[in-house]
Amino acid sequence: MSRELAARRQGSPSEVVQIARKAQARLHRTFWRLIRRTKPAQVAVVAVARELAGFVWAIAQQVPEEVSA
Repeated sequence: MSRELAARRQGSPSEVVQIARKAQARLHRTFWRLIRRTKPAQVAVVAVARELAGFVWAIAQQVPEEVSA
Protein backbone atom coordinates (compact mmCIF):
# COMPACT_ATOMS: atom_id res chain seq x y z
CA MET A 1 0.00 0.00 0.00
CA SER A 2 1.36 3.41 -0.92
CA ARG A 3 2.00 6.09 1.66
CA GLU A 4 -0.66 8.27 0.02
CA LEU A 5 -3.29 5.53 0.23
CA ALA A 6 -2.40 4.83 3.86
CA ALA A 7 -2.82 8.54 4.66
CA ARG A 8 -6.26 8.60 2.99
CA ARG A 9 -7.37 5.55 4.95
CA GLN A 10 -6.21 7.06 8.26
CA GLY A 11 -9.19 7.65 10.51
CA SER A 12 -11.58 5.50 8.46
CA PRO A 13 -13.53 2.80 10.27
CA SER A 14 -11.80 -0.58 10.12
CA GLU A 15 -14.88 -2.19 8.56
CA VAL A 16 -14.72 0.27 5.66
CA VAL A 17 -10.99 -0.34 5.15
CA GLN A 18 -11.59 -4.10 5.09
CA ILE A 19 -14.34 -3.72 2.49
CA ALA A 20 -12.07 -1.45 0.41
CA ARG A 21 -9.22 -3.99 0.49
CA LYS A 22 -11.57 -6.79 -0.50
CA ALA A 23 -13.01 -4.66 -3.29
CA GLN A 24 -9.60 -3.73 -4.67
CA ALA A 25 -8.46 -7.35 -4.82
CA ARG A 26 -11.70 -8.71 -6.23
CA LEU A 27 -12.20 -6.01 -8.87
CA HIS A 28 -8.61 -6.34 -10.10
CA ARG A 29 -8.97 -10.12 -10.30
CA THR A 30 -12.35 -9.86 -12.08
CA PHE A 31 -11.11 -7.40 -14.68
CA TRP A 32 -8.08 -9.45 -15.66
CA ARG A 33 -10.03 -12.72 -15.62
CA LEU A 34 -12.51 -11.26 -18.10
CA ILE A 35 -9.75 -9.83 -20.29
CA ARG A 36 -7.97 -13.22 -20.35
CA ARG A 37 -11.25 -14.79 -21.48
CA THR A 38 -11.10 -12.44 -24.49
CA LYS A 39 -13.98 -10.25 -23.39
CA PRO A 40 -13.82 -6.76 -24.90
CA ALA A 41 -12.30 -4.18 -22.55
CA GLN A 42 -15.56 -2.21 -22.39
CA VAL A 43 -17.44 -5.29 -21.25
CA ALA A 44 -14.87 -5.94 -18.53
CA VAL A 45 -14.98 -2.33 -17.36
CA VAL A 46 -18.77 -2.32 -17.14
CA ALA A 47 -18.76 -5.61 -15.22
CA VAL A 48 -16.22 -4.24 -12.75
CA ALA A 49 -18.20 -0.99 -12.40
CA ARG A 50 -21.31 -2.99 -11.56
CA GLU A 51 -19.44 -4.88 -8.85
CA LEU A 52 -17.94 -1.63 -7.56
CA ALA A 53 -21.46 -0.27 -7.07
CA GLY A 54 -22.15 -3.23 -4.79
CA PHE A 55 -19.06 -2.47 -2.71
CA VAL A 56 -20.04 1.21 -2.46
CA TRP A 57 -23.46 0.12 -1.23
CA ALA A 58 -21.82 -2.14 1.37
CA ILE A 59 -19.68 0.73 2.62
CA ALA A 60 -22.73 2.99 2.77
CA GLN A 61 -24.41 0.42 5.01
CA GLN A 62 -21.44 0.48 7.42
CA VAL A 63 -21.17 4.27 7.79
CA PRO A 64 -23.94 5.83 9.89
CA GLU A 65 -25.90 8.66 8.33
CA GLU A 66 -24.87 12.11 9.47
CA VAL A 67 -27.74 14.34 10.41
CA SER A 68 -27.49 17.69 8.65
CA ALA A 69 -28.38 20.73 10.69
